[in-house]
Amino acid sequence: MAEADNPCVRCGACCAAFRVDFSVEELDSRFGRVPDGLTVEVTDGTCRMRGTDHAQPRCAALVGTVGVQAHCGIYEWRPSPCREFGLLAPLGRGDEACSRARARHRLPPLD
Repeated sequence: MAEADNPCVRCGACCAAFRVDFSVEELDSRFGRVPDGLTVEVTDGTCRMRGTDHAQPRCAALVGTVGVQAHCGIYEWRPSPCREFGLLAPLGRGDEACSRARARHRLPPLD
């Protein structure tokens, strides 16, 4: 499947459905790749993508409109939870978490 056909590069539902916590070691200031300005500190060893802990979550790195044309503005530098999410989506298949995120935005599951 070509990347243009990958539903993840245009959906964005997961970016506006879940809290994203990860190790501070992934931050740019710690020689990782995630831009510090898009995160908030949770503990000494954990940070969170800004906006993902709101009542209606929306990651600060999300660009566009969910379900229409949305993508990660830091895709190459996204944190590990985002890299590990939706591994089957490039094949046009969702999983339970993907289906929950899509349902939250009134989108049908990928399968």
